[in-house]
This record gives sequence, C-alpha cells and structure tokens, in this order.
Amino acid sequence: MSAIRATLLGLLCCIGTAGAGEFQSWETYGGDPGNTHYSTLQQINSNTVARLSLAWQYNSAKGAGLPGSSELQVNPIIVDGVLYGRNPLYNVFALEAASGKELWTHQPAIAHVGMNNMRGLTYWRGEVPGKGLEQRILFTTGHYLFALSARDGRPITSFGDKGKVDLREGLGRDIKQLSINAPSPGVVFEDLIIMGSAVTETGGAAPGDIRAYDVRSGKLAWTFHTIPHPGEVGYDSWPADAWRTAGGANAWAGMSVDTQRGVVYVPTGSPTPDFDGSARHGANLFGNSVIALDARSGKRIWHYQTVHHDLWDRDLSSAPTLVTVTKEGVRQDLVAQASKQGVIYLLHRDTGEPVFPIAEVPVPASAIPGERAHPTQPRVTLPEPFVRQSFNESDLSDINPATHAYVKKLFASARRFAYMRPPGLEPIVLFPGFYGGANWGGGAFDPSSNLYYINATEAPHLIHIEAVEVDKGSSMGVGEFVFRKQCSGCHGLDLQGFYPYAPALTGISKTLPRSEARRTVVQGKGRMMPFAHLPDHEVDAVLEYVYARSSGDTGAKSGDETETAYVFAGYNDFLDQRYYPAVKPPWGTLNAIDLGTGRRLWQIPLGEYAQLTSEGVPQTGTRNYGGPVVTAGGLLIIAATPDEKLRIFDKNNGELLWEYQLPAAGYATPATYEIDGRQYIVITCSGGKLGTRTGDQYLAFALEK
Repeated sequence: MSAIRATLLGLLCCIGTAGAGEFQSWETYGGDPGNTHYSTLQQINSNTVARLSLAWQYNSAKGAGLPGSSELQVNPIIVDGVLYGRNPLYNVFALEAASGKELWTHQPAIAHVGMNNMRGLTYWRGEVPGKGLEQRILFTTGHYLFALSARDGRPITSFGDKGKVDLREGLGRDIKQLSINAPSPGVVFEDLIIMGSAVTETGGAAPGDIRAYDVRSGKLAWTFHTIPHPGEVGYDSWPADAWRTAGGANAWAGMSVDTQRGVVYVPTGSPTPDFDGSARHGANLFGNSVIALDARSGKRIWHYQTVHHDLWDRDLSSAPTLVTVTKEGVRQDLVAQASKQGVIYLLHRDTGEPVFPIAEVPVPASAIPGERAHPTQPRVTLPEPFVRQSFNESDLSDINPATHAYVKKLFASARRFAYMRPPGLEPIVLFPGFYGGANWGGGAFDPSSNLYYINATEAPHLIHIEAVEVDKGSSMGVGEFVFRKQCSGCHGLDLQGFYPYAPALTGISKTLPRSEARRTVVQGKGRMMPFAHLPDHEVDAVLEYVYARSSGDTGAKSGDETETAYVFAGYNDFLDQRYYPAVKPPWGTLNAIDLGTGRRLWQIPLGEYAQLTSEGVPQTGTRNYGGPVVTAGGLLIIAATPDEKLRIFDKNNGELLWEYQLPAAGYATPATYEIDGRQYIVITCSGGKLGTRTGDQYLAFALEK
C-alpha cells in the first residue's frame, strides 16, 4: 500500500492542482519530491517529436551585461501555468508558461554574492493565519534564504528578517568568518523547508548542518549535525574536538523527500579540507553519506557511508532518486544514489541496506606523514558501473598517434592505478576525475520499465601532494603558507591557475588594485566563495605574497623558522596536447541501467567535438553538466553538453530522434509541462562552463499547432 501511495503522490505532483486538466505542472526541482525526472506526458512522443519547434524564448537578463562565467543551471518550476526561474544576475522571475511573457521580476537586495550556483527554486502553498491561502517562492542568494509571493514577486516581510534568513546563523561559529550558500534549492515537507549548503573546501570551512525552517515564519525548526557533537551517533569517527572546528560534510547537491513516509534523504560531500585528512583522523561520519532523516524532527533513521575518510573529493553530487522497482511481481521502494565514482548505491528506503552486496575492500595506505587513510572502502559491482573503474596504459587515448605518444609520456610519470589509492608525493591517476562520473544533474527513472538513465563524464586527472618548506618567520612566509593551504588547489602552486575553473594570478600586480583583490578574498566573486574565515593578518600576508610573486619576487626564505607543508598540488586535468581527455573515448555518455537486474542495458556517447569529427574521429562524447528527463511518451530529453545542443533520444534504445542548436549550452536539467492540452519542453541556456559562451535565455519547445 505504501509503495502505491508513494507512486500516486509522485504522479500528482507532476500533474499539479489546477482543475479540469488545464495544467500538468513541474512543481519541484527534479520533477517531483522523489527527484525522478519523470513525466507522464505523452503528446510529444517518438512518433511526433520530429514536429517539435520553438514555441517561445525569453532573454532573462534583457540585454544587461552578463558575467564571463555563468553558474545558471536552473531546472525551472512550472505551477498552474506559471514558470519560475532565475537569471545570471540573480533575479527571480515569473513567466506565462504558454507564451514566455514576463509577469514579474525581482532583484534580491544584496550587494556581494560570491559563488552562487543557481539550480532552481522552491514552491510552497498553504494557509497562513490571518491571510488565507498563500503561495510562496523560496530561493537563496549568497548566504541568505529569501521568500517571495508567487503572485507578484514581492518579499514576504514576515519571513525571517524582513523577508530573508541568514544561513550562517545557528552553526555555532562566528558568522563573520563563515562562507556558505545553497546552490541547490531546498525541499519542502509539509510546512518546513529543509536546506543543505555549499561551503569552502579548505581548512576553516563551515560545518554542513542540515536544517529545517518554518516556511511561514523562517524560524529554525530543527538541525542535524553532519559533524556529530558529543553524545551523537558518529562522534567517535572524528577527533574529539572536531565538532568545534571541522567543516564540510555538507549537502550541496540537493535532497529528496518521501512525502508518504515523512523522510528526507540527504547526500553529503567530503569533509574539509579536501585531499588532506591529517587533522580529521577517523571515518568522518556523516561525510560522503546517504542519510535518511525524519523530515519532521531531523532525527537520523539510517545512514550509509560511501567513502570513509575522503581524500579524493568524492562528494555525493546529486539528489537521490526515490524509485519503486518491480521485480517478479514484487515492488520495492528504494533509493538510487549516483556518484562521482560512476556507480549507483541502490539502498532499501526503510533500512539503508544495499539491494546488491557491496564489499568492503582493502585499499592502499597513505605515504603522507600524519595522514591515516582508511584501510578499506566500499566497492560497488551491481548495479553495473556506468563509468570505467580502472585506468591502465591500454586505456590511453589513441585518437591519433601523436596524441597517444603525448599522453603515454605523461602516464609514465604516474604511479600504477589502484582503487582508492590516496594521493601522495608522486602523481596518481584519479579516474573518474574530480567531476565524475555523475555530477549534480543526477538521473531519471522510468517506473514502467525499472530503467534508470544517467549521463556521465569520463575524464581523468593527475593529482599529487607536494611537500613545501615555507618560512613562517616573516609576513611573506605566512602568506606563502596560507596561499599553499587555501589557494593553490585552484590557482596553482605557480599561480598559473587551472583553466577554465580558476584564473591565473601571474601579473595580477599590474591588472588589479590590491584593495579590490582584498575585497574579492573576503567577499568572494564569480566562482570564488568568500574566505571570510581568514583573519585579517593572513589575508594581508597572502596578498603580499601573491603580489610579490606576480612581480617576479621569488619570496626567498630567511631560514629562521620553516615548516613542511603538505599541500594539494591542484586540479590538474590529464589531457592531451590539444586539451582533450587523455583516456580513450567515450568522454561523455548516456546510460540506461535496469535497477531490477543491476545490468546496464545500453550506453551511447553524449556530445560531440566538431573538430574531431572533421578529422574522422568517431563521436567521442564530451564532459557534461545537467540531467535527463524521461517521459511516458518514450523520450529521453537532455542538453548538458558544450556543443550547445538539446537532444531527444528513444528511451528504449538510445536512438537520437531530434536535436536543436541552442544559443548557449544548456548546463541544466530540462522540464516538461502541459497547458491547455499542449505539452512543452523548456531548457535554460546559460553556457559559461567548459570554456563556452555565457547565455541567459530560456527556450520552450512544443509541437506545431
């Protein structure tokens, strides 16, 4: 009975609440509270998709200057014929979903945002004492959670402090030293909005507490500590005082809710700092875990940890998918959690027990002084991995002889690949790389077939730890120490940066006033989060070091006081001489996996590099961001690729049925809905990642009238 009710609730969420069949909505990020990315709509199907055409488009920034690199990754929501979305300048807007006509727009009253990956919004409707039925839109910008009237976009001044809640409050730390935002929208259960967060990935980061707020008042309702406090489950998996100072173990990728059970399923990322666990000995619960919490109280029901004592940045990078799998007439309610490792953790929804056995296997020890890598790690064999799980010389790219020779030479400098080998002083191949496997787009589930669809990236990285002697007897020495611990992972030990993720700092002394650089460090800018946790003297010291280095000063050491710092040497993509991945294609794939048997049904390349196609190289696939949508009409809909296309495939076999050249890449999950009997597919075209142009448009498609 519970499985039937859960399925009906999911379908009702897709259908919406308007009468007479006027609307079939997409009211929730991911399509429904269970994040299935599934729609019952069938008007656009494998027989009619060839007649699909552009119905409307909306330029959300209205000609205003766009940031060079957009983080607009919005899966829009559509409620009662109104589409709600965001633009690259942080505005929230409402459109007539049938025409794209703007109804209202709202600019949050906040001056400095820093990194703010915008992936969606949250909708709530309910009775408010003295006001009757209200509909609200909740969203985040910077470290604030805002509430607006869904009718006109005006702030709900009775929510929090005049319409906003400061997410830094209540974390048990000095809020002036916390950097926090929420890239994925919160989830609603009854009258609560449940929030995760993104934090910095270095030492001094905020803790990743999961918190629920009253939707009406903005008051904090409950907190779950992902870094356990004394007396809480998991406390003994950390050093005794870690709860006071440790950070991360945060849920940045979104959450899913079983509304019938009253359970929220939370995926967490790695503890901080990434790649260095010397100050956080132990398994580090609840980092890298799927956690089932009572949605009303925040109490833990169960957890499953996918990586112990993470040294590889193996975050659980998407909201779980709540699936009901039917096998031999028996229905099972399960949680399907995709991962950067390119595997699916398939767990029973009530207990967290794996459906298929997951072995704890021995893994190599760390060679870094003071580091204690966990001796074993979970290893999934079923469901079948959707990304290769090893990397040997036979896997090196051979798209042409010159490429093969180039990457073979680089490979020879790295240690032999081993499952979950900790980074050491010699380079190792991390495969899949930092960005997956799967990323935040997550998967789509078709309840009629047990098939789970997931897009993936197959691109390796070369990573290592560097031992550096730093002089702590001068401000330059302090600055070097702070730079290597806090900044070099993104900007490089040599200040060269890692294109296109972090800019080079060479020559900064000639291009950027130090006062502006200081403001960026403290407040954040673009992709960079604020480093507000650094004390003033460390900010000044790191700026002195960077500006001296950029002017040619090598920062010679005085020798009075030195310390060996073991620092992450940066996000080094393992690439060929033309910046293509060093592994044999495919580099990006779309996969169909039967969750009943655990077997992969099919896999196809996703995305194309025109230059390689012109050279006669078969389609390679590309890195990709954003998820798929599957429909009862037989379609699998996805954008996600840097070749700036929206594609629709036959969900049964992966055959390409239709494609459209977008004005900018759609690094977002599409949505589909119906108004007055006409089905639409909408995609956010933001670009800005993977070196592609930035955009601001929303495009909606429908069958020709």
